[in-house]
Amino acid sequence: MKKMKLIIALSALAALTAPPAFADNDTATSPDNTKMNKEERKGVTADQQKENASDRKISQKIRRAIVKDKSLSQYGHNVKIVTMNGMVTLKGPVKNEQEKQTVEKTAAKVVGNDKVTSELQIAPSK
Repeated sequence: MKKMKLIIALSALAALTAPPAFADNDTATSPDNTKMNKEERKGVTADQQKENASDRKISQKIRRAIVKDKSLSQYGHNVKIVTMNGMVTLKGPVKNEQEKQTVEKTAAKVVGNDKVTSELQIAPSK
């Protein structure tokens, strides 16, 4: 019985001291993209991306470059990158106009300006 109480107490302590799963640079709350995700179904979606090697490689290169850029917020690091037949669509919220431009330029460096469509939106400030 004492072991069980100790396990419960340690579990509760671990839960209280654990960092939040999604911590933005400025806040400890996770971004809520529910509304944007519902609206996104009108256009190109990630589930429409084919599993061909060249499109996957393009998406991977863009994702790596975006994640490597430590100036971007969690929003910027988590934009959706959909590549279909070499054409890239960027979707989701970003923190501000500068971050939007940075993500767009990063993608353009990989595939070229004429192959990037941006549907990025600036997230409402809290």
